[in-house]
Amino acid sequence: MPSVLAHLGVAGETDRIGLDLSGVSRVCVLLIDGLGAELLASHPEAAPFLSARLGPILTAGFPTTTATSLASLGTGLPSGQHGVVGYLIPAAGQDRLMNPLKWRLHGEGPRVDLLKELVPEEFQPTPTAFERAAADGISVSRVAPPYQGGSGLTRAALRGGEFRPSFSLGDLVDASASALRLGTRSLVYAYHGELDLTGHARGPASAAWALELAQVDLMARQLAERLPSDGALIVTADHGMVEVRSPVDIDTSPELTEGVRLIGGEPRARHVYTDDGAADQVVASWRDRLGDEFAVLTRAEAIDNGWFGPTVSPAATERIGDVIAIARGSSALIRTGAEPLQSMLIGHHGSLTSAELHVPLLVFRG
Repeated sequence: MPSVLAHLGVAGETDRIGLDLSGVSRVCVLLIDGLGAELLASHPEAAPFLSARLGPILTAGFPTTTATSLASLGTGLPSGQHGVVGYLIPAAGQDRLMNPLKWRLHGEGPRVDLLKELVPEEFQPTPTAFERAAADGISVSRVAPPYQGGSGLTRAALRGGEFRPSFSLGDLVDASASALRLGTRSLVYAYHGELDLTGHARGPASAAWALELAQVDLMARQLAERLPSDGALIVTADHGMVEVRSPVDIDTSPELTEGVRLIGGEPRARHVYTDDGAADQVVASWRDRLGDEFAVLTRAEAIDNGWFGPTVSPAATERIGDVIAIARGSSALIRTGAEPLQSMLIGHHGSLTSAELHVPLLVFRG
């Protein structure tokens, strides 16, 4: 988004990725949840329109999960700065972890209105790319499912401009195309999530996933066909996906729960919050149990490796697990007791494999 803003003439913004948008004054960024670059490249028959433009590849931030990547897209910041450091993370003043996608506490316990207890605009106070664009006089529209309009994540990292709810693929195309023609300069962000949902439930190698990709390809083509002469469509994604084989069940492995207070993150990128003074013991026991299939690091090691960006704020540091465990291969750390539905999923993401990290950057001109 900062690169797009730079081409739309917003002062102080720079093109970080070398976009070719000369002569463009209207941009639609279409975010396809779960469209990894490797998955797209392996399905040219299902996505002939998108495959014809295969080219530059972007690297998503860590962890490769929707809430983190959307926050990075909306703010232009890595997770160590915007603070959405995982799928399940601590919430200030709460003894349970929060889910930033839903902006609510995870697991059993008293019902808490987290929108009031953890105000999104205070959780992530930096002006978003959409706010910066609107302040510069650009017509800004966000097209997404209705539930995202006032969600905590939207308020935290995707706020700014007009929100247009979309109810179907066709509705997304129509709303995005019409919004793109507003004003003298325009920026449209459109989100589609069913490809990711299909991959989780059926697996990214399934016929169902390929058929859903074909629908995405048609949607992108229809939107590109409706671009104004000074418009551009950018298609990208938040992460890829892998099919999990031979998962490890934390809830039936006593050696993985000793000294552990809370377990956050998600199956391929776990944040482990330990009892006081137990981090080193937990690292040792997790490394011994998991072997080479997983990388197990302390918080300090993960930060020093730059996983959360070049700098990490104090608030983000507190949300990162005392121990981080990521899958190197095709395994995952499930929890059949605490997370029964998630443990049944076939497709997962979150780790640092190329299949999860690499996302496409496809540009279509009007």
